[in-house]
Amino acid sequence: MSESISEQVVSLVGQSVDEQRLLDTATLLVGIPSPTGDAGAVADRLAELLSDEGFAVERPVTGHPKSPAVVARFDTGKPGRVLQFNGHLDTVHLPFVPPRIEDGVMYGSGVSDMKGGVAAAVEAMRVVRDGDLLPSGGVMLTAHDLHEAPWGDGTQVNTLIAEGFTGDGVLLPEYHCHNCPVVGRGQAMFQVRVARDGEPCHEVLGGIEQPSVISAGAQLIGRFSALDRELEQLTHPLAGRESLFVGQVHSGEIFNQSPVELVLEGTRRWLPGNTFDTVRQEFESILSEVADATGTTICADFTESRGAYEVDQDDPLVRSFQAAVASVSGEELPVGSKPFVDDGNAFVALGGVPAITHGPAALGAHTVNEECQVAELVRVASVYALSAIAFCQAGSVEEDA
Repeated sequence: MSESISEQVVSLVGQSVDEQRLLDTATLLVGIPSPTGDAGAVADRLAELLSDEGFAVERPVTGHPKSPAVVARFDTGKPGRVLQFNGHLDTVHLPFVPPRIEDGVMYGSGVSDMKGGVAAAVEAMRVVRDGDLLPSGGVMLTAHDLHEAPWGDGTQVNTLIAEGFTGDGVLLPEYHCHNCPVVGRGQAMFQVRVARDGEPCHEVLGGIEQPSVISAGAQLIGRFSALDRELEQLTHPLAGRESLFVGQVHSGEIFNQSPVELVLEGTRRWLPGNTFDTVRQEFESILSEVADATGTTICADFTESRGAYEVDQDDPLVRSFQAAVASVSGEELPVGSKPFVDDGNAFVALGGVPAITHGPAALGAHTVNEECQVAELVRVASVYALSAIAFCQAGSVEEDA
């Protein structure tokens, strides 16, 4: 059952979301290039904006002095829950596209992933503060760098969590909006290198006598395929199955040369209840067995992107969020899973904080053609403001008494 939000409050929030102010914020953020690892300028400008508007702002270094994180708070001064909005300010390393708005659509680098969503979250904070709409508790915004792989490793948000910059629940405005994701698989990325001693050589000048890195790679792929077939049996009613996927294989220079190295890359995804250490040990045992059988050396970078997580469907955050969505759109979202990994996984797995990823129905993430309907940014701002109202209302001292 979702929390209740009065029609009067819903109407007031809808009237209070300032579309132009929201777009000004989004234009400001999108207009500052911020490739992963170099988001300091946009973080500084966001912090300045929030401070100028009267929010309490902190800049924890969180292991990344080039771009300290941004933490902004609105506190009612009354005991209660704190709802957190979290977003990354960095963008993938592609040519910069400046912001523009045409025919109700905003374009530009990061508008989809995820500066548009961050701007909507900022607008939601303004609405609940300026309208005095929170009965208790407060709202906190966190924004950071080092999100986008392979340039970032997620350590800045991990440090934010470790240092206690968390609320009682967190919303993340990534471009996911078709369901209410309460479960997500963990993911590891791997790069495996199969090598032999010596130099590359012609096949008829000793090459055929050398250990074949290509044959060893083929054996590895066969073992991985067999494991993936076994993983089909490990399923979750919402999140689907565990998997091992190979997406790239590279070796050799010409058709009749014996190469000295083969590289293959892919992902391993697992369900809640399984762990990174377990899947890594399983993976490494396969590498060891194939290396012994083929006379090659096999090593791997097996890196955890995010762990698996699951949120109770009856959690107050889920109820509050669904009430907000229904108030804006007319019905709750179906409960489901999140197909990708994001920082929400970390908040649940590392911080024990329930997290829901929900943002605008934006297009073109990780391309130079990002676009987002202005109406979607306005919708997300309303959903976030109403989620905060419901979440903090349900957690107020008066409500709990």
